[in-house]
Formats: sequence, structure tokens, C-alpha cells
Amino acid sequence: MPKKQKFFGDRSIIAMLALLSAFPPLSTDLYLPALPHVMEEFSAGQTLVNLSLSLFFIFFSLGMLIWGPVSEKYGRKPILLTGLVLYTLASAVCAMSTHVTTLILARAFQGFGGGAGSAVATAMVKDMYTGRKRESVLAVVMAMVIVAPVAAPVAGAQILKFMSWHAIYWTLAGIGLVSFCLSLLLDEPLETPYPGSVFNALGRLGVVMKNPGFSILLMIFSMISLPILTFIGASAFIYIQGFGMDEQTYSYFFGLNALGALAGPLIYIQISRWFSPGSIITGSFACMAVSGSFIFMKGNTSLFLFTPGMLATTLACTLMRPPSANLLLSQQDEDTGSAAALINFMAMFIGSLGMFLISLEAVEDLIPSLGLIQTIIGVVCGGLWLLIRKRSFIRKAG
Repeated sequence: MPKKQKFFGDRSIIAMLALLSAFPPLSTDLYLPALPHVMEEFSAGQTLVNLSLSLFFIFFSLGMLIWGPVSEKYGRKPILLTGLVLYTLASAVCAMSTHVTTLILARAFQGFGGGAGSAVATAMVKDMYTGRKRESVLAVVMAMVIVAPVAAPVAGAQILKFMSWHAIYWTLAGIGLVSFCLSLLLDEPLETPYPGSVFNALGRLGVVMKNPGFSILLMIFSMISLPILTFIGASAFIYIQGFGMDEQTYSYFFGLNALGALAGPLIYIQISRWFSPGSIITGSFACMAVSGSFIFMKGNTSLFLFTPGMLATTLACTLMRPPSANLLLSQQDEDTGSAAALINFMAMFIGSLGMFLISLEAVEDLIPSLGLIQTIIGVVCGGLWLLIRKRSFIRKAG
């Protein structure tokens, strides 16, 4: 670390980065078991209630797109604190909502504020680490982040046993407040702020996108989020309405899938000693194509065929996230905040579109649609990766 933190050691700063990166899974997975309850209380349809999921991710993505470049101008810490204040207040409004429209709008503001956490956390990894250490930190942070979707649905189901879904949002407001207090102790990691205006700082997004190595890889790797986020958006309806589970049992099956997501980055740390990052990415795309085809053909027939198929896809997606993120960050020597914002924005934006589109499907069509999406991404994105991975404009991870 080029600049030591006064109040955080190496392990504690990684845990802090993981907490800041965990706002998307915390803000969605804790809430997932409550979706049927929200539909019942507000007498709203599945598509309308799912807007509280998809709009969160859309505004979360837009937030990252703005917070990242602006943090190059004003520093990581002030932007982080501003976003956390907005997130915490919006979470409280969600908790007090008495109409579905209020909930949806507050979720949009919650997402916009939460975007500061992920954008700044990714930029801080680039600020503080280089080379193999950066790749390892990315893998550890991603693994720790995935603990959230393992625990969150179970915790959400437990909350619903004793309280209404409103308590879930009070819990998120508390998490936002704790994150704000911890962030007050951070030392500013950005050593050289951007000297231009805030509008010029936002314009650096376009400069980064003109880099073909970054933009082409961004297009390919952003699609990795689509299978996972479409599954998140559809999971409650697949397990509760499709397979007839109660909320508690659903949370266990969802947690099992999240354990696969947790295993991905940890497995990567081990196998990267023997296999190159490029080979791991190639194998992950191939696995996604095979498991997606299996889900498309057999997933609807049995819970015990769908679950391992989805687990394999999740493992493949998360296995390639550390090397793909490190490769993307390595394409830019400067404009780290803009690069981090674009990486997170594209993943969340594409994933949120998938969540919205999957919500339009009937329950009986959800599993075949998920399988088809996974197969297409595995084949098309894997093919594009093989075509460009050794081109001269792709810089090796540094």
C-alpha cells in the first residue's frame, strides 16, 4: 500500500472495501423473501413490484457512473460519505413507505447513493495495490462480498417471521449508518486529484471508452452479470411460486447458490497458481454455455436438476470476475475512478435490464429463459474473448 491507513490495517481495509462493495447484494437479497409480502400489501403485480429491484440497479449503475469520475476531482472519501448519507436516508424512506410508488422512488434514490460505495471501493483497490497483490485483493473482496447473499436471504426470512418487510429497510438504514461512521476513519487514498473542472472529470469517461482494449473487454465482461442478476430477479418466483417453497426454504436454496458464488473467487486464488487468467476465463465461458443448455432442456422438470445447473453457472461467472476485473483495470494507467465507474456501471446496468425483462415472463417460462440467456452469453462472449484476447491492443494485467 503506497499510503498506510491510520485506523485500518491491511486485513481491515480489505474488509472495509468488501462492506462498501456489498451494497447491491445487501440491498436486494435481504429484500427478496419479502417480495410476495410487498405484492400482497400493496395489491401490486409482479412486474410493478420488480421495479423496486430493477430500478435500484439502474440508478445504482447511474450513481457509479457519476460518483467514480467525480471522486477523481474531490477525492474518494468526500464522495463516499455523501453517497452513504443519501443511501441511509433513502433506506429510511423505504421503511416508512405506505404506497408502492413511494417504495419504488425511494429505492431509486437508495441505489443512486449506494453506487458511491462500489465505485469508490473499486477505485481504492487500484489506488492502493498493484500486480498480483491487486488481483488477490480483488478476489478476496469479491469473495467477502458474496457472503452477503449467503446470509441476507436467511436473515430476511428470519426478520419476516417476527416483523413486517418494513423492518428489512430499517436494517439497511442501520448498515448505511455504520458504513458512514467507519468511512469517517478512512484516510484519503487518492494522492493526485484531477486538476480540471467537475465537468471535465465526467468527460474522462469518454476518454477511457476511446481505449479499444478497455472498451472491447468491457463489452464482453459486462455480460457476466446477466445470468446472476436475472436469476436474482426471478429466484423468489421460481422457488416460491414455481416449486412451491415457503420463504425460509427458499432462503436456504438461494444461500446454496450464493455459496457457489462465494467459492468462485476463492477457487480462482488457488487454481491461478497453475492456470493462466486467460485459460480460466475461457473455461468459465465454456462451463456457462454447457450449464445453460442443461437448464434450458431439463431445469423445469425438477428442482434437483435446476439447482446444480444454476450453481455451475454461478460458479463459472464468479470464477472469472477477479481476472477480468484486473485485466480491465490494467488497460488504464490513469482515470482510475472513471474506469472503475464504467466497469461497475455496465455490469449493473446490463444485469438490471435482464432483471426487468425476466420479470415479464410467466412463472413457467422463467427457467427456460434463464437457461437460454446463459447459453447465449457463454457461446457469444466466449467466442469474442477467444478472438481478441491476444490482439496487440489488449494489455497484459499489471
